[in-house]
Amino acid sequence: MQLPAPFRRLIFLALICASASFAQQGERLYKFHCAFCHGKGDDGMAANLVSPKLPHAPSDAALANIIRNGIPGTDMPASLGMTDAEIRQVATYVRALGRTAPQKVAGDAAKGQAAFDKQCRGCHMVKGSGGVMGPDLSDIGLRRSPANLKSSIVEPDANLVAGWQGITVKTKDGKSVRGIKLNEDMLTIHVRTADGKIQSIAKNQTSGIERAGAKSTMPAFKQLPAADLDNLIAYLFTLRGE
Repeated sequence: MQLPAPFRRLIFLALICASASFAQQGERLYKFHCAFCHGKGDDGMAANLVSPKLPHAPSDAALANIIRNGIPGTDMPASLGMTDAEIRQVATYVRALGRTAPQKVAGDAAKGQAAFDKQCRGCHMVKGSGGVMGPDLSDIGLRRSPANLKSSIVEPDANLVAGWQGITVKTKDGKSVRGIKLNEDMLTIHVRTADGKIQSIAKNQTSGIERAGAKSTMPAFKQLPAADLDNLIAYLFTLRGE
């Protein structure tokens, strides 16, 4: 039995209103819980959300799980006080952000790549080529906004990445091992050096351990000319893991 046209129109309008209300609620919750770090989605200090492909959330279920539980070992915290329905609303809003066009950035990506190869590739790897003293940047354009990229280049101490603590271990035989701390327990400490090798050092053979703490091992490029900085950001923003 087909409903009369007036009833069909009422149902249709009700569905539109419900959908709009759902989206508006998701936006409101996002602004309250998420915007402090993510901004409008592509201008915050956290991951760039204006992308159809989110590295940690390939599915809607994975996205909801991240909103609910956070990402261990990163700055992404678990949600506090949100119901399952509210988490779904936020997830729906984030997916909507991914359907908008990514922002355009100033700068010449080709020149930025040349600068990266000269100044950054010694520590950072891209597509299997580069150093191991900093995070792999092969998909950094998906994970970070242009604003966050700029901040990380100019003030790396304010944008420390979990798991990349610099350390220098001095041994009793007069040697010094400098690199990234991989693991540490009561007896040993494991350090990855610039050549990619992992050294396991017994603590009873050390004469001192210097930890970078809140200091990044990456130098601050505060004196980089604005045009060169724009070029570097333009290149990094093209890196999407393809």
